[in-house]
Order: sequence, then structure tokens, then C-alpha cells
Amino acid sequence: MSTRPLQAVSGLTGPHLTELLARALDGSGPALLPIAEHTPQPLVRALIDTLRPSSLRTPDGVTPLPHAEGVADDTALVIATSGSTGTPKGAELAAAALLASSRASTARIGAAAGQTWWCVLPTAHISGLQVILRALATGGDVVFDPFDTPPGGYPHVSLVPTQLRRLLAAGADLSAYASILLGGAPADDALLEQARGAGGRVVTTYGMSETCGGCVYDGRPLDGVTADTDPEGRILLSGPVLFSGYRLRPDLTRHHLVADGDGRTWFRTGDLGGFGTDGRLRIRGRLDDVINTGGHKVVPGEVASVLAALDSVAEAVVVGRADPEWGTRVTAVVVPADPADPPTLDRIRAHVRAHLPAHAAPRELDLRAALPLLDSGKPDLAALRRPPDLP
Repeated sequence: MSTRPLQAVSGLTGPHLTELLARALDGSGPALLPIAEHTPQPLVRALIDTLRPSSLRTPDGVTPLPHAEGVADDTALVIATSGSTGTPKGAELAAAALLASSRASTARIGAAAGQTWWCVLPTAHISGLQVILRALATGGDVVFDPFDTPPGGYPHVSLVPTQLRRLLAAGADLSAYASILLGGAPADDALLEQARGAGGRVVTTYGMSETCGGCVYDGRPLDGVTADTDPEGRILLSGPVLFSGYRLRPDLTRHHLVADGDGRTWFRTGDLGGFGTDGRLRIRGRLDDVINTGGHKVVPGEVASVLAALDSVAEAVVVGRADPEWGTRVTAVVVPADPADPPTLDRIRAHVRAHLPAHAAPRELDLRAALPLLDSGKPDLAALRRPPDLP
């Protein structure tokens, strides 16, 4: 049944959103479709036209919307995904899935009842919403202070690697945090070693909107979650945290949610991965990011991980750019550790060739003062694929 109203929300204060989210979970309020406050109006219209909420709530009030379609009674959230690169789609998340996720998360990290959570991630994304959900699950408070003014106390916090790197650079006392959940983008080993050496209780997380956020912590699935891979290395996930389907897109739902012979439902992610000898899941990169250069396939995440081990590299992202000879050339976009002494293309090529096949070695080095980021904190790959002299 699709009878429950869906309300788009944008620009609300953290406490107001928390109140609405609690009502969405217990069924006393409408399901929510969060939209980032500064989303361009053409994309807002595309989201509303595609996902068909019944109303839009902003600080100015509630506006009814035409052509509305309800959601299932158990749906609490619809998270818009891929809206910046194509037609937006909405992952429908049931209250039971969200509660299963937040409870398994807080149990894994040992979050006690009443502890504080510091929310610095965007609350239009599942990463920021999960901070609120974990606080609701444990009866704790949520602090919405901005990232540049850390709150007092000893809160739990979720960060992306860039934020953790900035905390370290600012000399923050990482031991003051009860836990630091780190996700949104791959974290290199050097960053993790530095943060843990500074007293940070850092837990890496892997997940996405379709799994109610992080569902694999430090390479091990949360209780109730199962991870596997198919023959091509695509990561498969199963468990009570899975989304119900893509809103108004049964075709996409059938493609990504599949049942096995035992009746278990699996989510076919777009990520490549594998299991180490210790049984931990390791993420190689995105299937749709694989670079085909001169007939060879290169996984960008693997190359970036190798580059991150260089002392001269602070941050690295690897992308493919059009090339008349190779079809696509492997390009390393690097933030130098020391701008006065940046790495050279010859140096990074030699380093990569010492660890990976020769065709994985970058043929272009693009030095940047900082990486462009999306609102979610992830690197803006679409921008990075464009040469720096193009808008």
C-alpha cells in the first residue's frame, strides 16, 4: 500500500529535523524526503517531479505539491541519490531498517545511553541523518555546532577523511571523542595510523543510502548483515538494513535487489571488493569508475591507495580523462604534503609500477591546493575528470 504522505524538507534547523525524523520513525508524522538547503532550483524541481512528495516544508512553512504519490506505510525516509549526475532516484527506507541500522551501529561501537553525538555531516544525506538516528536510538543529544567549533564534552562523531585530516592538522585532541566513525570516501592507511596514534578511536565504515548508511565496520559486517561478492567482484549485501526499493522505479529495484535460492534478498552494489586472509571486506573501488586505458582495466581506488602511501602526497584521487592515443588516460589528482616540494609524475609512476601493473601508472599528474568536494564530503569526481583549464 502507498498511502502514507511523503514530505520534502529543506533548510530546517537540526532540532526541528530531529523532531520530524522521530515522528517519521514512530509513524505519527509523514515520511521525509530531505533536500539540501542550497540545491539549485532546477534540481529541486527534478527531485519533486521524479519523487512526487505531497508537500515541501521549509522555514517559511508547508507548501502542498501537485501530482503527489504516497509511500508504503512502513517507509520513514526517502533518500535522493545520483541527482547530480543524472535522473534522481530515491531509496525508500523503512523505519524497521533504519532502527536495525542505528541499533547495530551503536552496539558495535559501545555507545552508552545518553551520550552526545556531534553532527557535522549534511543532514540531507544518510550519513548525517544516521548521526541523528543513533542519538535517538540511545536517548542522546545531538550537537549541531559547525565543524570549525568542536563542542565540549566527549561526543561521538561521524566524519569524512578530509575532516579527520583537518582535525589532525589543527592539533585536536582526538582522544576526547568516544568514537570517530569514518566513511564517505576511502581512508588511506597513513591517515588511519596517524589518527589512531593521536588517540582517536577511529572506525572505518562502508555503506550507502540503500543500506541505511554504514553497515560494514572496519571490514566486518554489523550484526545481522552479510557481505559477499559475485564472480566479477561486485559487492553484495544482505540483512535487515536494506532499503525497500527505488521510489516509483520497479525496474531499478528488480535489478539491484535480487533473491537467492534460499529466499534471501541481496543488494547488488556498484562497488568492487574482496576479502582478505583476515576475513575483512576490502573495497577496491566503483565498477563504473574503472578506467579502460589502451585495452587494460585500472581500478582508480587501488592506484589512489598506493599513491597515498607516499610521504609527498597529502591526498590523492585517480580519474580517467579522454586521451587520443589511449582512449582514456590514468590521471592522478594530488594535493602535495609540501606545496614547495610536490611529487613529480616520474616519481609517482615509478612508485605505482612497483606495486601494480605498469598500465596502472598515471600518465598525467594534476597538482591541486585542495580537492573539490560534494556536499556529502566525497571528492567531486565529475569535476576532477575535467582538465583544470576547463570550467
